[in-house]
Amino acid sequence: MSEEKFHTFKNQPILECKNLTVEYSSKPAFKALNFQIPENKVVALIGPSGCGKSTLLRCFNRMNDTIKAANVTGNVFFKGNDIYQKNLDPTNIRFKIGMVFQKPNPFPKSIFDNVAFGPKINKLNLNIEELVEHSLKRADLWDEVKDRLKDNALELSGGQQQRLCIARALAVNPEVILMDEPASALDPISTQKIEDLIKILSENVTIVIVTHNMQQAARVSNYAACMMSDENRIGELVEYGTNEQIFGNPLDKRTEDYVTGRIG
Repeated sequence: MSEEKFHTFKNQPILECKNLTVEYSSKPAFKALNFQIPENKVVALIGPSGCGKSTLLRCFNRMNDTIKAANVTGNVFFKGNDIYQKNLDPTNIRFKIGMVFQKPNPFPKSIFDNVAFGPKINKLNLNIEELVEHSLKRADLWDEVKDRLKDNALELSGGQQQRLCIARALAVNPEVILMDEPASALDPISTQKIEDLIKILSENVTIVIVTHNMQQAARVSNYAACMMSDENRIGELVEYGTNEQIFGNPLDKRTEDYVTGRIG
């Protein structure tokens, strides 16, 4: 592997994995992966289905802990601290590293209670009404729902539900938000709103996004990591670089084939 295919950063990355391996029932999803994510940037994880992108994403806030067959070895560092160290409560990690899933998943509660949920259970000593308003504004949803905060969140449109889920994540003041194909189930207008929101949020929050939409990845990301799987369906990182490199001048033939649509 040539070193220039794998970008590294002078400053301490906000997230870093070292020799990270994930197995499902003893079958590796990927092996010994090393990867850095800089602060307040958007990093896109791209590659064909089954190469380990979503598995890697879930490693960053220990969501794989909820899968009995999953076994994680190696290290994941958040601001220099290993989040897989023993006796560390993963719930605390998930407040700092939030997640937005492919399908919007609002709670069957009011719009207000969805956003207030995290701060309340985390017993944040803040003005909840102000926090809910601020979070909904950050998610570009306030003007659409300010007069219906007591309505059931499930009555919102799909795009509004996804922005509500982003507001819910923002309410506990995370430093990282993980997004697993957040716009794949949305219409083009809602998708555009999510993309615009990603760009704005990345001024203050680090965002890692999995997407199969190469145009979307090129539009929103600062850096992109291309993953592939070998003949044994074991994932590997084949190239990691700036947006301009990955989508304009990829150094690995597999990356070039993928981003130009020849494979995948």
